[in-house]
Amino acid sequence: MNAEIIAVGSELLTPHRQDTNSLYLTEQLNDLGVEVRFKCIVGDDREGLTAAAKLAMRRSDIIIVSGGLGPTEDDLTREAVADALGLELRRDPEIAAKLEERFAKRGMKMSANNAKQADVLTSAAALPNSLGTAPGQWIGGKYDGQERLLMLLPGPPYEMKAMFEAECIPRLRARVPVQHIATRTFKMAMMPESQVDARVAPIYKTYTDVETTILAGAGEIQLHLRCRKDSQPEAEARVEELSEKIEDELADSIFSRKGETIEQIVSYLLQMRSMTLAVAESCTGGLLAERITSIGGSSRYFLGGAVVYSNELKTQFANVPKALIDQHGAVSREVASAMAEGIRKRCVSSYGVGITGVAGPGGGSEQKPVGLVYIALAGEEGTQVVERNFPGDRKRIRQFATQQALEMIRRALL
Repeated sequence: MNAEIIAVGSELLTPHRQDTNSLYLTEQLNDLGVEVRFKCIVGDDREGLTAAAKLAMRRSDIIIVSGGLGPTEDDLTREAVADALGLELRRDPEIAAKLEERFAKRGMKMSANNAKQADVLTSAAALPNSLGTAPGQWIGGKYDGQERLLMLLPGPPYEMKAMFEAECIPRLRARVPVQHIATRTFKMAMMPESQVDARVAPIYKTYTDVETTILAGAGEIQLHLRCRKDSQPEAEARVEELSEKIEDELADSIFSRKGETIEQIVSYLLQMRSMTLAVAESCTGGLLAERITSIGGSSRYFLGGAVVYSNELKTQFANVPKALIDQHGAVSREVASAMAEGIRKRCVSSYGVGITGVAGPGGGSEQKPVGLVYIALAGEEGTQVVERNFPGDRKRIRQFATQQALEMIRRALL
């Protein structure tokens, strides 16, 4: 079976709000063996919503509409879906009474417009909302001769998730054919997407029954494998066979096989080897420390560090000689190395990291352009420095730089 998700709300068509509901719903549907083929965002426009619902009902087995179930004039999902399906809306007296009771318990009088939340499509089952006032709705039946499942869910994510898990998943499990799906995810850091694909495409192309997807982020490549078979053991065996060949090809370039983040892997390796870490950051402004300490228990291996933006603090906190900065400049291989060695010595840690660069948007020059970053890792075995020219804006450059640092730590710990 396939699905379509319609996110409703004019605010989702602005730069200020993102549709996160569809990401959650996609994950839940995929776990049930349902493929999401279409997603769309529609503003608070009755005509547009009606057209989107009609199109979805023609081409998708399962349709989920989130948002537009509130009490205000721009909450038009119920009316638009009724138009699309040629159904009437009826006011459910039991839902209306519960709405009034909910307000009364809070010492409030219910506004007249709240009553529209008790309007239910004929043939629909109302879905109780334990966290809000807007009930959901479930409709199952034929549309143009095709069996369809339609769900109307509230827009606030915490309400939508609770309702979907309590009311929709049990109903879907009873209607969706049992699927036997095996998946595997590999993650690689600081490898170009084209390089990864060039190495593994000759392998995965021979497995036409395994769906392979490559996703690229800021310094991270993900390789997703997905196989559907008549039995779970058969699906698992097929994915495992392909996985072994990919692992042989990429070897230790793979940092995760079970969905872990690179921060989690670095945490595991540091603890396994009873080693500690300290950082001195300039252009990343503490982002590396934030990523490291996002893992619970990081105090066992992360001693701390310093954000040394100015030259004076590079000298004072990271023990970088002033003469070295004067000679080579703050953004240089030599200063990055001195930062890593200085913070390691100052914090008495197993490893020290130093990062200095030009994150932009200004401050670059012909010799040292925006995106130039030096990342150094100092340890008992010596100091290594990587020079990189990262693309993108300030946020992306900083993310790339910390990803490179984490990958350097991971490889040193292997």
